[in-house]
Amino acid sequence: MLAERFIDIIGADFFAGVPDSALRGLCDCLYDRFGTDGRHHLIAANEGNCAAVAAGYHLSTGRVPVVYMQNSGEGNIINPAASLLSREVYGIPVLFVIGWRGEPDVRDEPQHIFQGKVTLSLLDTMEIPYTVISRGTSETELREFMASAAELFSQGRQAALVVRSGALEYPHKVSYRNSFTLTREEAVRHIAAAAGDDPIVATTGKAGRELYEVRQALGQDHSRDFLTVGSMGHCSSVALGIALNSRSRVWCIDGDGAAIMHMGAMSVIGAQSPSNLVHIVINNQAHESVGGMPTSAGQTDLAAVAAACGYSQTFTASTAAELDEVLERAKLSGVLTFIEVRAAIGARADLGRPSTSPTENKLAFMTHLRELNS
Repeated sequence: MLAERFIDIIGADFFAGVPDSALRGLCDCLYDRFGTDGRHHLIAANEGNCAAVAAGYHLSTGRVPVVYMQNSGEGNIINPAASLLSREVYGIPVLFVIGWRGEPDVRDEPQHIFQGKVTLSLLDTMEIPYTVISRGTSETELREFMASAAELFSQGRQAALVVRSGALEYPHKVSYRNSFTLTREEAVRHIAAAAGDDPIVATTGKAGRELYEVRQALGQDHSRDFLTVGSMGHCSSVALGIALNSRSRVWCIDGDGAAIMHMGAMSVIGAQSPSNLVHIVINNQAHESVGGMPTSAGQTDLAAVAAACGYSQTFTASTAAELDEVLERAKLSGVLTFIEVRAAIGARADLGRPSTSPTENKLAFMTHLRELNS
């Protein structure tokens, strides 16, 4: 189904979401139509944030908003859906559009497998009626579901469209750019060199994949790296837990979309102030791993946020030379450090994926930590 027709049949005039590769056609179409004007389309920090903004839209207009997300974000909407939106509380109607990663019997990455299995059952548990949108779903079938959904909305209930990968098409793939020149992979290479044998915790997505390939290219093993699988926005918290229980320096390679998704983690890190943690956010102002739509990091001074949260020192780097300088200062200082690395959007077309399993990564990493702390 063409994304334009999908949007027209839904009939909504407000969409809030977190981008998803399975919904790439929808995301590109929304961006072409509305940009991120806030009145019609808003890219939020996380899915719960989307649900709350959608509630505000309904309170102001009386109309039904749309919240779109990858199915990994279902967990983030459970609280607002079960309380704020619930017909037993405020009864706020919302249409959820959910990209279905990890669908049973469809090959996908490890972080999507279990979430894919429980995607529909979670909606059942939350008493949110749904239909699945496939390549063969007709416009008539979508209209029929939306007609039944209208009755649900009138009762203060929610409904969901679960979209299989490739079900929504859009002929114009939107291209996103920023003015930065340092590539993320080059930044990762410099960070790995500076870290030496210290443990590195890398966020989910392309940064972790690039770190894996940097090790491969250097002929190094992967035991010093923990590649956070899924759980977007939580790698800095994983790094904090390690740093508080380790004598070695711990390096965290985060992304701007991930850092913004659960920015409260920075307040907790600052309050604990572990002197052996270096928190690095590679900021390309985009959700690149799921299509490249912009984040709010272009309008957020991440280093100032870190400073306000209590990080002892903060730096910003835009070139390899600047990055090397601040990495060296972080190594010598021995205090909680935040580094924002401003990077270009883009990755190698042949960027691979880890060949080791998450369990193998975990066991090797734990062995490395024990050796460092023995």
